[in-house]
Amino acid sequence: MLATIFKDIGALTAISGLLAVVLVLAERIFNNYGQCKININGKRDIEVKGGNNLLASLSDKQIYLPSACGGRGSCGACKCKVLEGGGPLLPTEKPFLSKAELAAGVRLSCQIKVKSDIAVEIPDSIFNIRRFDATIAEIIDYTHDTKGITFVLEPGESIDFKAGQYVQLLTEPYAKVRQRVSRAYSISSKPEDKDRLQLIIRLVPEGICTTWVHQYLKVGDKVSFTGPYGDFYLRDTDADILFVAGGSGKAPIKSILEHLEVVGTQRKMTYFFGARTLKDLYLTEEMRALEKVFPDFHYEPVLSQPAPDDNWSGKTGYVMRHFPDVIRDPQNTEAYLCGSPGMIDAVIKALTGLGVAKDKIYYDSFG
Repeated sequence: MLATIFKDIGALTAISGLLAVVLVLAERIFNNYGQCKININGKRDIEVKGGNNLLASLSDKQIYLPSACGGRGSCGACKCKVLEGGGPLLPTEKPFLSKAELAAGVRLSCQIKVKSDIAVEIPDSIFNIRRFDATIAEIIDYTHDTKGITFVLEPGESIDFKAGQYVQLLTEPYAKVRQRVSRAYSISSKPEDKDRLQLIIRLVPEGICTTWVHQYLKVGDKVSFTGPYGDFYLRDTDADILFVAGGSGKAPIKSILEHLEVVGTQRKMTYFFGARTLKDLYLTEEMRALEKVFPDFHYEPVLSQPAPDDNWSGKTGYVMRHFPDVIRDPQNTEAYLCGSPGMIDAVIKALTGLGVAKDKIYYDSFG
């Protein structure tokens, strides 16, 4: 009986091994698309190896489309217009595309597999995005789960960005994580510091990149990132400004305020920072110092669930309830928001309900 069982097991093992070999061979044969051509804006052709997605194929040629999620299809940032090729629209793309974008042939580049020649259209500004190599110069523990990381560029290198923009940090393999990923983080330092920049990164449980940053990065390490990306930046008007942020969403607002400290401003500005408890607040002294720099700037931290031993005497609840106290003219107010999608949606609803025009609400949303 045992001999028969072992014989059957051996046969099944052999069959499984044979099937595995067949699958590998089939993968190589049927997914071997050879060299494919990507035509960009009708002006430039690049040759790539077929089989990869369009986002990665362009990246391999130093053309970096934005991708806050690193190509997982969850952010909708890596849009480009596909003029020819690209295959059928996938269900994973539809939630991120408006009717106008669908009609214009806009696609998510991370969802398009390059199997044959393809023609795309991308903004000229994309060609200003570069890859930078840098060294970790400083790591600051702002809170129990939030760090400020300062990167110094290679000698002779500089980066030009607008306060509020972001870069995509590239990870290295660590522990049992073998793949390299990229994640988007807003720049928290002022653009006048062209040879360095700071990112504020909050730990996400089981997050590949944030775990790498919080548990493995150290001063002196070499890292790479691409950028700058994004259209979240201060508009040059005289309107009152309402900043709203939570968590690591403080990063782009910090960059904007530090830039304004250099160039000066007379605009009325109010900054609401939402946190759960006192231990989640950070850079409070720096924000209070800016109240003495600007003629009409007020920093308002708001705790939604202050702990009993916080002895908190400041504003509580959700930030939206305090908007009517500071908005003096909704038609002459601009809002700049950075935080989770849920927070962004709630704040936009509150602001438009108070009469702030939706086209004057600018936001940087992260999941």
